[in-house]
Amino acid sequence: MAHLLVVEDDPQLRAALVRALRERGHAVATASAGMAGLDAAVTHRPDLVVLDLGLPDVDGGQVLRMLRSVSDVPVIVATARDDEPQIVAALEDGADDYIVKPFGSGQLEARIKAVLRRLGKGEPDEPEPTVRVGGLLVAPSAREVTLDGERLDLTPREFDLLCYLARRQGQVVSRRELLAEVWQQPLGGADKTVDVHLSWLRRKLGETAQRPRYLHTVRTVGVKLAAPGEEPSAGDGPAPGGGPAPGDGPAPGDGSPSGEGSTSGEGSTSGERSTSGDGSTSGEGSG
Repeated sequence: MAHLLVVEDDPQLRAALVRALRERGHAVATASAGMAGLDAAVTHRPDLVVLDLGLPDVDGGQVLRMLRSVSDVPVIVATARDDEPQIVAALEDGADDYIVKPFGSGQLEARIKAVLRRLGKGEPDEPEPTVRVGGLLVAPSAREVTLDGERLDLTPREFDLLCYLARRQGQVVSRRELLAEVWQQPLGGADKTVDVHLSWLRRKLGETAQRPRYLHTVRTVGVKLAAPGEEPSAGDGPAPGGGPAPGDGPAPGDGSPSGEGSTSGEGSTSGERSTSGDGSTSGEGSG
């Protein structure tokens, strides 16, 4: 359990955040204005502060700078401002992380855990249970994958991608979400990067995009992992015109990307921050 301070002026959003975080076992205090939040952070010394930028009395960026002059408490900025200069400014002013509204409570919880873990303030995580999708077994803690009893030799990135999809089995996941959560590129990147890694994964799963067993492409939307025999959603399958579906184009060379070894001995790579499965705890507010 962590002691959190939420500085947010929107009463509905503030109440939703408090409810979601308390349900996850945290003790939560709140402030509805910048100076009140600054006072609470200095006086009560929480484990972490969730800070909005669009506050009624003082801009959250100024609150962050004042807080940093007197405290090293971890701060996650949670705001609707999604332009890159604003994000860069907040991080340079001392924010430990930056999350853009709207977001799910699961993603915020994952970021809180990651910040506290990085700073040595988090509790040790319990081993994550193995995920089964048909004959596919994904063990996140051990970073091992078996298919019909045979261990698959995956690169670290291939494992992170498959593990992220396995946690959301049966759900369509967009390439943008994969770039943000698996590649840690929240501002976007090349869709081809995702497609090439999906192609490598398909080879190792013994399938193609035209004849999928586990990885199903949903045209113009994304990809989902499902057990063989489950009915694909409308739009699954190869791209129009008989060409290869996204994620099954030719990959450079015959193997995995240069410099990537197998998952054996690799530390866990983040990929747990997800918006799936949680109700939204934030809106497109002015913050």
